[in-house]
Amino acid sequence: MGPNAVFNKEEDIATYTIRAVDDPRTLNKILYIKPPINTLSFNELVTLWEKKIGKTLEKVYVPEEQVLKNIQESPTPVIATISHSIFVMDDQTNFEIQPSFGVETSELYPEVKYPSIDEYLNQFV
Repeated sequence: MGPNAVFNKEEDIATYTIRAVDDPRTLNKILYIKPPINTLSFNELVTLWEKKIGKTLEKVYVPEEQVLKNIQESPTPVIATISHSIFVMDDQTNFEIQPSFGVETSELYPEVKYPSIDEYLNQFV
């Protein structure tokens, strides 16, 4: 469904970080926090939200060229640049984690229960 983004709560990042501090499996490794159930495309996120609110939202397609132009013309392009990196370039998920230098937290710590995006969004409905 397009490029994916990884969604995490700050508390969950903290939980994984605390566990990883004294874990020899994480020594000299990049710690990736990419829980599979919280890796969604923007379209999947919108569809999930639409189901929760019982409405279909109007969607406007913006070509990448326009997004890049908007970034160049923005006085504060940081958020738009990050969004482009995530939702257009797929920079959060378009790679395989190499075991020689990286570990994924939900695989290392399967006992950690984190809310799915579906559960997390319930607080806003």
